[in-house]
Amino acid sequence: MELHGIGASAGISIGKVLKIDSAKLEIKRIDNINPQDHLAQLASAIETSKLEISKIKDITFEKFGNEKAAIFDAHLLILEDPEIKSQVEAFINDNKVNASFALKSVMDNFITLFESMDDEYMKERALDIKDVFTRVLNHLEGIQIVDLSLLDEEVVLVADDLTPSQAAIMNKNAVIGFLTDKGGKTSHTAIMARSLEIPAVVGLDTITSQSENGSTVVFDGKNGDVYLNPNQELLSHYKNLKEKELKEKEELFKLVGVEAKTTDGFKVEVAGNIGSFQDLDSFFKNDAESVGLYRTEFLFLDRDSMPSEDEQFEEYKRIIQKLDGKKCVIRTLDIGGDKNLPYLKVEEEENPFLGYRAIRICLDRLDIFKTQLRALLRASVFGPTGIMFPMISSLEELNAAKEILNECKTELNNEGQNYSSEIKLGIMIEIPSAALMADLLAKHVDFFSMGTNDLTQYTCAVDRINQKISHLYNPFNPGLLRLIKMTADGANKAGIDISICGSMAHFPELIPFFIGCKINKLSMSPMHILKTKRNILNKNQADCEKMISNLLNLETAEETKNFLEKFIEDKK
Repeated sequence: MELHGIGASAGISIGKVLKIDSAKLEIKRIDNINPQDHLAQLASAIETSKLEISKIKDITFEKFGNEKAAIFDAHLLILEDPEIKSQVEAFINDNKVNASFALKSVMDNFITLFESMDDEYMKERALDIKDVFTRVLNHLEGIQIVDLSLLDEEVVLVADDLTPSQAAIMNKNAVIGFLTDKGGKTSHTAIMARSLEIPAVVGLDTITSQSENGSTVVFDGKNGDVYLNPNQELLSHYKNLKEKELKEKEELFKLVGVEAKTTDGFKVEVAGNIGSFQDLDSFFKNDAESVGLYRTEFLFLDRDSMPSEDEQFEEYKRIIQKLDGKKCVIRTLDIGGDKNLPYLKVEEEENPFLGYRAIRICLDRLDIFKTQLRALLRASVFGPTGIMFPMISSLEELNAAKEILNECKTELNNEGQNYSSEIKLGIMIEIPSAALMADLLAKHVDFFSMGTNDLTQYTCAVDRINQKISHLYNPFNPGLLRLIKMTADGANKAGIDISICGSMAHFPELIPFFIGCKINKLSMSPMHILKTKRNILNKNQADCEKMISNLLNLETAEETKNFLEKFIEDKK
């Protein structure tokens, strides 16, 4: 069976399907049972859960250290809590009901008790209780738990969608592909897949209903072609493509340590985008020169409360220290649009991409913004750091954000807390109004980063997740390229750094355009870095600059793409 979706992360994958079912657990009451049988079932389910949590704890310790692993020590203590255990056993004996119903009833009572407490720490224990005993309930109900951290054979994950927390815990040596019903090229699943260098196709609509666990699937994460249960001829074809892909990777890794300079000496910094500490494995493997974008929102997602200042500080500090002197540009919370935090209780909007999001939320919710800025400032003493504000549309917004940053500095000074005096301040240019006044904004910051995913969306008036109009989301749109050139001119005139960030940064056809605009930094998913470096090394900056005027006089996206392809071919 052939399906076609959106190619989200390049690469050929051949493997067995493992479906991730997100169905809700429904517990029914069964009366007049044999209490001894259900007490034995309860003991067995608890023991199995202990073994699983112990394994997860060991894996977490190896990946993230003792602090994160300590969470699972707490989970083991909850499983052994004598008060909970005695209440469940009494419920089974007194009411002669099934173990699942008894456990769910007692668990709900404890959760309600903890949630009603004023102390924030105690409230958070309710979440731990729910997490731990939901695992036990699954075992009691005979539901197979797909624990992504314990995978021991290669699989292609198939799901309606995948969350950042699932990506964080999965055994990345076992997961060789993602296929999802939902998502677009710039959705979080797509971004995660690229960060992890895992081939992925999203927006398939029916992959979860069409596929079966254990069945063979082959797919191309670049063009979005997916084949379930392929015939031998198709399977052989994809095996050959996979072999060619592996040979190309071997050649690219010879460029590790080579500076990305054009033939006439124009230096381009090739940076990596990350969303979490674990993304640094790919970052270092692919020879990234710096972190061009650290997406801090992943620290806020898939949880039930806001991370504290100390929690954020520890995470930022850990990443900056690991970089060991390489610069880290950290974007402040960019939430809203397709990324929501349930605990913020933001009202639904008819058009969230044009609504209450990113810097707009931060300027409105100073409790959130100042907590993050304080954490970032404190972490800056551990290495070169840049702070970047997203979705700036006016100088008024930029000045307001800078004022709050200065307030945080004053607070830390008064508290005797240290922060670096060398922090660089920048903004993302992702709204046309910011691009149009780039020369003015450049006077107030140290660097620009062009968020090309959103800039394309807003310039072309295309919802980047809407598959029906995805053909209009075109990086070769002449109007978009003119805005990029205008922004680059504004940055260069002011003498500040400018980078291209997002999927456009690694498009081989666009690299001559960026070099011609004197854009001195490209920031992308680490998996694209070495190929991009190769594409820079064979360019001549002077030649690229000369062709810009002709390029910007073209009238259609197709003409623009064809012109750039011909330019590259002629210069070989």
